[in-house]
Amino acid sequence: MNLPVLKSIEEIPRVWKKAYLLLCLWFAANYGVGTFIEWKLENPNTYIFWNALYLFEVLCILIIGIFFYANWLFRFRIYFQVAGHAAGAMIHFMIMGTLSYYLEDYVEGYIGWDFWKAHIIGLLKWEGLHFHDQYIITVGVYYVIGYFQGLQKQEQEKSELALKNREMQISLLKSQINPHFLFNTLNSINTLIGSSKEQARKVITQLSDIFRYALDSHGDQMVKLIHELDFIDNYIRIQQVRFGDRLKFVKQVDFSCLNVEIPPMILQPLVENSVKYGIAPKEDGGTIILTVKRFNNMIFFEVKDDGLGSKAKKVMDGSSSGVGMKNTDQRLKSIFGPGSGLRIHSNEWGYSVSFFIPYEEIVEELKSKAM
Repeated sequence: MNLPVLKSIEEIPRVWKKAYLLLCLWFAANYGVGTFIEWKLENPNTYIFWNALYLFEVLCILIIGIFFYANWLFRFRIYFQVAGHAAGAMIHFMIMGTLSYYLEDYVEGYIGWDFWKAHIIGLLKWEGLHFHDQYIITVGVYYVIGYFQGLQKQEQEKSELALKNREMQISLLKSQINPHFLFNTLNSINTLIGSSKEQARKVITQLSDIFRYALDSHGDQMVKLIHELDFIDNYIRIQQVRFGDRLKFVKQVDFSCLNVEIPPMILQPLVENSVKYGIAPKEDGGTIILTVKRFNNMIFFEVKDDGLGSKAKKVMDGSSSGVGMKNTDQRLKSIFGPGSGLRIHSNEWGYSVSFFIPYEEIVEELKSKAM
């Protein structure tokens, strides 16, 4: 056997090879049992075993052809497939019927059109219907395998889509730190170097911690709330170097929630928007309040400020929010369902952004990771 043929055989999916072998075994058992019963009850001649063997060998070859034929038909519409398989069943019957005529009548001297026609018509009775069954069973096996392969392909496509989605989220996550924040921080460090080198070193350390946290974060992994809060603290301290007393930050966190796991950097865009659109444009600054509380089986998160609110040039109303806000909203919905999306409220006294996380799902997540 030459190399191209061997390569073609190797490329055939294993499931099709197994299906072919099982079909051959099934029909071998059928021929064996049927022939034995015929030999025992009707025809005690041993040649009927040889006839059965010849029919079985041809059937095994035809099964391969049926698979390829069904695979070719599968690309067309269903009505064309039905018509094609009806024709295929007739051709299969004629091939097997003609071989049966040759083995049973032709070798005995019954030669001619009339004898062949009489034999074929005789096979149309009950005892010849197994030829149709052979075709139907083979095609049925093909479609069953094709159905499950289709489901498997859909799952694979979903997995690939989820992987691409996670890669996109990771990319967005790592680019979520606003370039303006980095630019302003570097300017602040440059200013502090001349006035307070110790303070400059602290800011550099905090900035380093922020970027290390961002680079170590992955969209498909969870982090403890306490680590997310440390990240937010570093972010706020750096912003306070720039804004001074104009920026105040208050945390109201339920201590029982500190070990709860949440998506990384899920709070940073909310705090950043409060700083950028609420506090920074306000002449006398303001206060940002971060609240985390547990209500039964839900955990409530809120970032609220007393900045410009609806008076701001750009209001976070869910449609005009930045990339970071949209990314946060999509991540929450993707992980916890549509009910966990951002809820944004704005008025003349400030604005707030909140969301809920189902606590039961987090518990199940932790249990599955522990197993």
